[in-house]
Amino acid sequence: MRLPQFRSADERIDWKGSFPFLAVQFLPLLAFVTGVTAKAVVLGVVLYLVRMFAITAGYHRYFAHRSYRLGRVPQAILAFVGLTAAQKGPLWWAANHRDHHRYADSPRDPHSPQKGFWWAHIGWILSSRYNATDFDAIEDFAKYPELRWMNKHDWVGPWALGVFSFLVAGWSGLIVGFFASTVLLWHATFTVNSVAHVWGKRRYGTGDTSRNSVTVALLTMGEGWHNNHHHYPASARQGFYWWELDMTYLGLRALKALRIARDLREPPATAKLARRIRSGHIDLGRFKLYLRRAQAAVPNDPDPRVAELLELLAQTEHRAAAVSRASRERVKAG
Repeated sequence: MRLPQFRSADERIDWKGSFPFLAVQFLPLLAFVTGVTAKAVVLGVVLYLVRMFAITAGYHRYFAHRSYRLGRVPQAILAFVGLTAAQKGPLWWAANHRDHHRYADSPRDPHSPQKGFWWAHIGWILSSRYNATDFDAIEDFAKYPELRWMNKHDWVGPWALGVFSFLVAGWSGLIVGFFASTVLLWHATFTVNSVAHVWGKRRYGTGDTSRNSVTVALLTMGEGWHNNHHHYPASARQGFYWWELDMTYLGLRALKALRIARDLREPPATAKLARRIRSGHIDLGRFKLYLRRAQAAVPNDPDPRVAELLELLAQTEHRAAAVSRASRERVKAG
């Protein structure tokens, strides 16, 4: 899967800046000292599920894709709960994810596994290249001062939850309830970028390497239906069929019933049937991967026709995306 690629200075591991993140990976081992209480385990499970929902329903499906609507207060609450997951601020997270879709599996993709599985899973976070927030990519939400404040002070959420965990269940609550669940939450989330672009099934011939993975879907409350998602990213529902369990979507349905969330978007029947590989549609993502592999195999004597074909495919995809966006805007307007 990995293609040989040059690592720029800002894509190498920033050991100094990444030290706190790396150190937290080992803090759960202190459970041998604190012990593991039943209250701490229950706390950890609850925190994992609540924060996973805040990431999948909030950071991802709401802030990155606007697949449903919220009022300003629920929007701020969901952002703050997501903040406690220690995955930086909502604007930073959503801006990078929008770039992932805009440039999926190209050199400008923040975390394509074509730069290596490790890079997609965690390497891009350890580099200094993506430290800043691209506010131009998230200007629709950057206009809210409360979201900008949370994005700037992203440490507030994790610290507040850590203190809360200690007060609820003592040292075991802090180590097991907070830190262990946070580490598990991190790596489960990261599998969407790594595992769900390497292993799994492809239903749709998207222009990337996204896959549907039952395992990732179970770990992330529905995010593992990643090929579905790349095929129709505007949908609040990523498990397109009843047998594709999507707990995040069920949670959003509950919020809709409570009149908190509204206008949940779902893929129309035409979208579900379009670009199916089984129906004869070309698997564009794998075709592009083969072209890039051919290009990388002879770096000193590349075939210009391969580069031209990749550029032509990219231009075609951009035009198709523009037409699709214009069509959706016309539907929304009238």
